[in-house]
Amino acid sequence: MNEPARPLRLSRRVRRGAHRALRRAAIWTLRPLRCRRLHPPGERLRVRILLQNAHGTGGTIRTVLNLSGHLARDHDVEVVSAVRRSKKPFFQVPPGIKVTYADDHFARRSRTARLLARLPSLLTPADEASFRHMSLWTDVRLLRALYGAPPDVLIATRPSLCLLAAELAPRGVATIGQDHMSLDSYQPALLRQVVRAYRRLTVLATLTEASRAGYERALAGSGVRIVRIPNAAPPLPGPPSRREHKVVLAAGRLVRTKGFDLLLRAFVPLAAEHPDWTLRIFGGGARRDRLRAMIGELGLDGRAELRGKTPDLPAEMRRASVYALSSRREGMPMVVIEAMGMGLPVVAFDCPHGPAELITSGEDGLLVPAGDVEALTAALRKLIDDPGLRDRLGDRALRSVRRYDLDRIGPRWSRLVASAAPRTRSGPLRRP
Repeated sequence: MNEPARPLRLSRRVRRGAHRALRRAAIWTLRPLRCRRLHPPGERLRVRILLQNAHGTGGTIRTVLNLSGHLARDHDVEVVSAVRRSKKPFFQVPPGIKVTYADDHFARRSRTARLLARLPSLLTPADEASFRHMSLWTDVRLLRALYGAPPDVLIATRPSLCLLAAELAPRGVATIGQDHMSLDSYQPALLRQVVRAYRRLTVLATLTEASRAGYERALAGSGVRIVRIPNAAPPLPGPPSRREHKVVLAAGRLVRTKGFDLLLRAFVPLAAEHPDWTLRIFGGGARRDRLRAMIGELGLDGRAELRGKTPDLPAEMRRASVYALSSRREGMPMVVIEAMGMGLPVVAFDCPHGPAELITSGEDGLLVPAGDVEALTAALRKLIDDPGLRDRLGDRALRSVRRYDLDRIGPRWSRLVASAAPRTRSGPLRRP
């Protein structure tokens, strides 16, 4: 008697290879849609910004909304959120911005839409972190956002959306890719797609000098203009911390990259030496249960607090005296700018990339070798033991972080958008 045939199980590598082939076919099929379809120039530039989830949390979302509010002073700005998975935005949307949703999970869907929503995205690379949140219906809706009344300038804010802008934006639309990480943070297959497609962008904006230099090498010979514009600090309400509370604070997504496991290990000796100090970690994510168990295993119950996401992180910073960044990798950590803006001395791993461009070690914070738990303990101990050092570094941080004020960073984006905008036959588009 013959045994029943077992279902064919494809390896993850094979599945992703097949998806890349299907994606290439989809891009080639859709390329005819890129015909020039610009509106006559108006008094204000039309700027459309592609964002993964306008209602989500995280530094990228906050900084993009912050930037949108600035650009809306002079331009017609629309933020297109690829998905909408919660009814209310976590961060306040600045006035003057139109927010639309490609794939709105709260909207009524037709039978066709429900079917397409069950199929995986073809336009989002399977190697990109957002792939699991996207579907074929999201693809359809994003294409509609691209080709319905095309803008003058299209800004994309993560690799999947930058690839979409580079490969399928209508001809004549200026495309600006905003990279919040760096080339060496991407998986090899995604890296190859990024290097190949980003050559078609009008401008690529990076957050750090290290990232800019990496792209200069990778995209050498292409026509893309590469610039570095760091994130702008959001306006922070209320006074800075007086550094009187015996709290070390950290915040971010509870994922491996953020290194909260390393921070917990670094805090173990300090908990024994300074029983009046507490470590507070704010954020949500996949590693919550693992980190909670780790707190118990390390004997940090009651000493290390794993709190949830907070919409008012500045208020929590005001109730702390030191900020700790234990990331294994960063783009440009917005939370460090916020902590410095609240007058907190920051102790950070000198990980790639960003902390070393934000912190001058010994002047407005302390940098320690990436991944060195003992060095992180020693730096935190310095600040815990020495209130004068905390005050000196914190006061200097308040001054040095002013270079990231929106009033300084925003005009650089305004000039970039204006210079990238398409020209008409009679000259440049009219701008206020």
